[in-house]
Amino acid sequence: MDELRIGLTGRKELVVEERHTASHLGSGGAPVYATPMMVLAMEEAALAAVDHLLGDGQATVGVGLDVRHLAATPLGMRVTATAELVGADGRMLTFRVEARDEVDLIGEGTHVRAVVDLERFRDKLAKKARRA
Repeated sequence: MDELRIGLTGRKELVVEERHTASHLGSGGAPVYATPMMVLAMEEAALAAVDHLLGDGQATVGVGLDVRHLAATPLGMRVTATAELVGADGRMLTFRVEARDEVDLIGEGTHVRAVVDLERFRDKLAKKARRA
């Protein structure tokens, strides 16, 4: 965790395919880049910024998201999502995230991830599953 410094950045790039569209996902009828896919790319950018610096048995999990989808992106256009670590409070990491296509800023906001110990996390999940 000592290596997690403000200013770390990560990115995720993709070309919009049918499987990334709102019409394909059922999140709208238009054949444009879907908001859930934009959010996923932003999360993947945050992962790329910090997860490789965590200790053995640690990972981050998403716990908060405040994002606006600002512009539509058609099939075939390249999208780049970026995340910059702007805050670290204990195990809570806050990122400024944005996504751009080849023409516009298409999304922006903040994303919060928590650093977890994977063994304890799995134990909690197993206990919860037994209660269900």
